[in-house]
Amino acid sequence: MPPMPLSSAHAAPLHECFISLGSNIDPDHYFAQALEIISRECELLARSKAIRTAPVGYQQQPDFLNAALLVSTSQEREAFRAYLKGVEDRLGRVRGAIKSGPRTMDLDIVAWDGEIVDDGYFKHSYVKKPVDEVLASSGRTLEFSPPSRRR
Repeated sequence: MPPMPLSSAHAAPLHECFISLGSNIDPDHYFAQALEIISRECELLARSKAIRTAPVGYQQQPDFLNAALLVSTSQEREAFRAYLKGVEDRLGRVRGAIKSGPRTMDLDIVAWDGEIVDDGYFKHSYVKKPVDEVLASSGRTLEFSPPSRRR
C-alpha cells in the first residue's frame, strides 16, 4: 500500500514578504542577478518596475536603482532575513564604514505577512513607491505593526 500523502497541516506555513531592493554599483547587472536568484529560490509573486533615485545620507556616490518584490517563503522571518543577507554576500556586497554608502545589492524586508515591519516604508519614497506599486498590482494591503512588535 503506498504511503499516505502528508496533509497540508504538516507542511511548513507559507509567509508573504515584501522585499526592497537597492543598488548603485552596476545596478542593472546586480538587479538582474538578484531577481534571477530570488526567482529561482523563492516563489516570486509580483514585482515593481525599477526606479532611479538620488542617494540618501552619503551623497558622494552614484544614484540608486530601487524596486520591490513580493515573494512567498516557508522560512521564518529571521531565517529569511539571514537568507537575504546571504544573497547580498553572493552578489559581492561589501559592508563598509559608511552605512549608506555604495553597494552591489541591498535587500530588506519591508513587510511580513501583511504587516509593515520596516519604518523605511514611511520615511523613504524609494521604498514606499515600489511597494505601493506591488500592492496595487497584487491586490494586497498592508497593516502597520507597533514598534514593540517589529524586529
